[in-house]
Amino acid sequence: MAGFRKEKLEEEIKRVVADTLLSEIKDPRIGFVTITKVVLSRDYAVADVGFSVIGTDAEKKKSLMGLESAAGYFQHVVGRQIKLRNTPRIRFHLDTSIEEGVNMVNMLEKLERGDKID
Repeated sequence: MAGFRKEKLEEEIKRVVADTLLSEIKDPRIGFVTITKVVLSRDYAVADVGFSVIGTDAEKKKSLMGLESAAGYFQHVVGRQIKLRNTPRIRFHLDTSIEEGVNMVNMLEKLERGDKID
C-alpha cells in the first residue's frame, strides 16, 4: 500500500510543479520546459524532479540554473497545496530520455532505409 501512496504523491507533486511553472514562474532563463517525472526518496524528504528542454546544451543549462534558483519557491508551493507533515526538498535534474528516444527512432528509420548510421 505504501507504494501506491508514494506514486500518488509523486504524481501530485509533478502536477503542482508543472502548474506552478506554467502559471507563476517568469524567469527568462527557463525555456520550453516539460516536467517528465518526480521520484520521492524513501523517507519523502527529497523529491527529484526530472525535466526536459527543447534547445541547445547552453539553453538546457540556463533552464536548469533557473529552476534551481526557484526550487525554494516550488517547495513552498508544494507544501502549501499538498498537506504533508514535512515538505520534500525539491531538486531538479535534466531528463534526456525523450531526446534519447527521438534519436533511437531516427536511427531505426535510417536502418529501414538502408542508410549508414553515424
